[in-house]
Amino acid sequence: MLAVVCIAAALLALWCLLLLPRRGQPGWEAIGRARYAHRGLHDASRPENSLSAFRAAAERGLGAELDVHLMADGALAVVHDSSLERVCGKRAAIEDLTAAELDSYPLLGSGEAIPLLGEVLAVFAGGPPLVIELKAERGNAAALTDAVMAQLAGWQGTYCIESFHPAVLLRLRQRYPEVLRGQLSQNFLRGSEVPGLPWLARAAMTCLLTSVFTRPDFIAYNCKDRARPSLRLMKRLYGVHEVAWTIRDRQTLETLEREGVTPIFEGFVP
Repeated sequence: MLAVVCIAAALLALWCLLLLPRRGQPGWEAIGRARYAHRGLHDASRPENSLSAFRAAAERGLGAELDVHLMADGALAVVHDSSLERVCGKRAAIEDLTAAELDSYPLLGSGEAIPLLGEVLAVFAGGPPLVIELKAERGNAAALTDAVMAQLAGWQGTYCIESFHPAVLLRLRQRYPEVLRGQLSQNFLRGSEVPGLPWLARAAMTCLLTSVFTRPDFIAYNCKDRARPSLRLMKRLYGVHEVAWTIRDRQTLETLEREGVTPIFEGFVP
């Protein structure tokens, strides 16, 4: 019996160690008190991740969450999917295109082109903060991170960076420690979220077990899954900051804010 207790205690200690975040990094106050429009304040007339959606958010004093991909020529495109079939109706991968080709891939429902990161930064310079999600593809986590940080150098604005890919956070920790970094996650154990991802990787991502290596400042978790034990333990044990996505009604947003959670919302104007 004693052996069982000792093994259980050792496993619990290891679990707690693996969840270790970074604490006390300056700058969270400006990030944590804002509300963030998911992919901009988009609706039927303003496509997601479009300049019009970002302008609409900034004009209302709202922060924005956006997604960044590295293109073939080193440019940084603001679009959610690697495949452009859903948002542009054309079969192409954003990583295979150059900035000069973006005019040939207008966002559906508008004449707007996919914006570049610099264009979005210009909208928010001196204004509300940004949550910038890095979409690593094809093993380009380091190159993507370096390109984004080069673009942000000297920018007069407030931002943090998040990613599902731990390699992005590891790059930030090693080369850009001054930047607030966040681990994106959700319950990947449902299996349908990332087809083909091995079970062990899905379990590690769900349970935030890479935290000891990447030391995130905050955890951005799917609001439907925020009862997961690892997130609750990180909050209770270490007081890690929580960002919740994607909130789709005002009541949930206000409830989470009362709990100290930073909201990323969509589908309404708070």
